[in-house]
Amino acid sequence: MTTDGNSFSREATLRICGSLEIERSLWDCFMYVRDYIPADIMLIDVYDTETGIGETIAKADLNGGKLTSVKATAPADTKQLIEEMRKNPQTMTSVSVADRIGDHPIMGPMSEIIGDPDAAFMGFVSNPEWDFMAGIFLGNNRGKKYSAKHVRLFTLLNKPFTIALSNYLRYREVLRLKEILADDNRYLQQELRQQTGEEIIGAHFGLKQVMEMVGQVAPLASPVLLLGETGSGKEVIATAIHNLSLRRNGPFIKVNCGAIPESLMDSELFGHEKGAFTSAFFQKRGRFERAQGGTIFLDEIGELTQGAQIKLLRVIQEKEIERVGGTETIKVDIRVIAATHRNLEAMMAEGKFREDLYFRLRVFPIVIPPLRDRRADIPALVQYFMMKKAREMGFVEIPTLAPGALEKLMHYNWPGNVRELQNAIERALILSREQPLVFNDLVDIVPNTAAMIPVTDGAKTLSLEQMTSQTIANALKMTGGRVGGEKGAAKLLKINPSTLRTKMRKLGIPFGRKETEG
Repeated sequence: MTTDGNSFSREATLRICGSLEIERSLWDCFMYVRDYIPADIMLIDVYDTETGIGETIAKADLNGGKLTSVKATAPADTKQLIEEMRKNPQTMTSVSVADRIGDHPIMGPMSEIIGDPDAAFMGFVSNPEWDFMAGIFLGNNRGKKYSAKHVRLFTLLNKPFTIALSNYLRYREVLRLKEILADDNRYLQQELRQQTGEEIIGAHFGLKQVMEMVGQVAPLASPVLLLGETGSGKEVIATAIHNLSLRRNGPFIKVNCGAIPESLMDSELFGHEKGAFTSAFFQKRGRFERAQGGTIFLDEIGELTQGAQIKLLRVIQEKEIERVGGTETIKVDIRVIAATHRNLEAMMAEGKFREDLYFRLRVFPIVIPPLRDRRADIPALVQYFMMKKAREMGFVEIPTLAPGALEKLMHYNWPGNVRELQNAIERALILSREQPLVFNDLVDIVPNTAAMIPVTDGAKTLSLEQMTSQTIANALKMTGGRVGGEKGAAKLLKINPSTLRTKMRKLGIPFGRKETEG
């Protein structure tokens, strides 16, 4: 078949640059070229000049095009010839022809990859200015020699292949970075679950009803409104909802609405286009876009501006946003969890919070009780924070509580809730110098023990035996059920293992074979 150079170049270029998938482009080009040039195989090779390793990254034949990764180290004499070629740009851009590839000083090592040293081949180097060398090779196993006309047509493929290969290598790097980001996201999500804990402390006591509600709503896409005092653990509950949902592998974006300046609220939440305002030098994705496919947690929702409230209502109802300064509507697939310690109904009455937004958010409200109303959780929380903070501060041994310290913690009113308890334990660890913790700075003592009863349905005052049983059970859980030894519960609780076993028998807590069988 005959063709002029312009027509051949145009048609080949359309096929070479028709896809970012280099194996598809290579095959499309191969099937076109073989009508004008004898061809049974077409290859793309890259050569690392530092390591001397050549790699065939793609090939096309009558069976189709595919990505490959066949590597071979060039012999010393071949490396030297390539270095001499690099010093002479003219030889780098010309087509090399071999009537028998096995005899060619540079293409010869490729015969092992092809499996036919008698094949006729020709090839050229694409863009010698790169940090590596890339070669395009065309061969036929019938041993038909390539004429000057064949070489002329093949030379016309140099520029389009340079463009296609450059685009593909950038595309491959983007895919690599995307996979790294996806892997990082999976790792961070796993770390987040480990830090917040798969099982929430208090889930079987003071937070039992809360966790039952979490279990009901987590698998759904409905908005959730978390209500509770500052420091009561709203973020922990929001994280639990995300981790138990079908979106657990997606992003979990946390936003403290009270920490964002009013002038930046829209930009932070919804993003902005380049030039939208004076300092908008680049396009920026907002928090809602970053939460795509996952969950966004809007803490302190009562601090949202009126403008942001309107846009949030649109997100919930229409599942779409617009960046600041933009005209394009962006569809979002996210789940909204909001939280506040403020009285939103009072804010509605004052005109500070939109009524329609309130009822859209309040589809499934969850009230998180303050710590003073779930004092049964305090022993387990104390033990957890003691171990956590001791590890962070590099303590050799887990600290203990001084006599009467737990009772003091149980009677304190905890206006700052769980966050205040955590801070109190950290402060006590700093002051203790590895001595038993005393908490002498806690002065707000509840005058009567009746206040120790949590205001939850079915709540009751824990007896000393119940508290002891719970503390031992938590210690066993932390030590994997081990009683004695350096990593056992007895060591953690600072008592003799035999004493601990005696208490466990008295309290009916299984250990040893009984525990294993259970």
